[in-house]
Amino acid sequence: MAAMMRRVGDLALAEDATQDAFAAAALAWPREGVPPNPSAWLMLSARRKAIDRLRREAARDLRDRAYVSDRIAHEDPSEDEEIMHDDRLELIFLCAHPALAPDARVALTLRCVAGLETGAIARAFLVGEATMAQRIVRAKRRVKATGIPFRIPAAHELADRLATVLAVIYLVFNEGYAATSGDRPVRAELCDEAIRLARLVAGLMPAQRRGGGAPRADAAPSRAYARAHRRRGDRRARRAGPRPLGPHAHR
Repeated sequence: MAAMMRRVGDLALAEDATQDAFAAAALAWPREGVPPNPSAWLMLSARRKAIDRLRREAARDLRDRAYVSDRIAHEDPSEDEEIMHDDRLELIFLCAHPALAPDARVALTLRCVAGLETGAIARAFLVGEATMAQRIVRAKRRVKATGIPFRIPAAHELADRLATVLAVIYLVFNEGYAATSGDRPVRAELCDEAIRLARLVAGLMPAQRRGGGAPRADAAPSRAYARAHRRRGDRRARRAGPRPLGPHAHR
């Protein structure tokens, strides 16, 4: 999704095209086999799905949409694996932009970067799923309406943006360590994602310091904290075994 966002500049379109691509993979791969480069296959499929969606839409904003369609049609998807690291980091900073309300920043990042379901995010915020869905939709619209840039903040901006990013990383890890959905007490993939995001942010810090814009916070503590609790979570999951389902789930 991050690579598509860089191309189309529209969170809703990027998410829809990415979901369409995964749906196409779910149909094609069992029948035809997994391609040699799954990431490139998904990227090419997402680009085609985005173009299809643009062509199906009404003629409003025709020139802008034609420009986006032409741009993504002529890009080389083979580059995507190499730049995915930067795309994901830019996406998390976009979602944490100060033009968004604080709760919208976290919710949007959990949905677009971490890929949490809207229901799981709603439970984390103690609100209804419909309320959270509307909050995410409004945040996406504001990103588009205000023209929030898809880039890593400059050194002088980073300190003011980092606290929200670290809060997002913590919530992603917390959802993995104490999962609010599914039949597993620990969702290792989310813990791994939080650690990966912390590593990305921590890796950015030295570059910013060399540029003269030393931030007031550091992502390394979040990474160490997440790793320590991931180890504890692994032990807890082994002791607990499968989570009970059905009428015994709350006993």
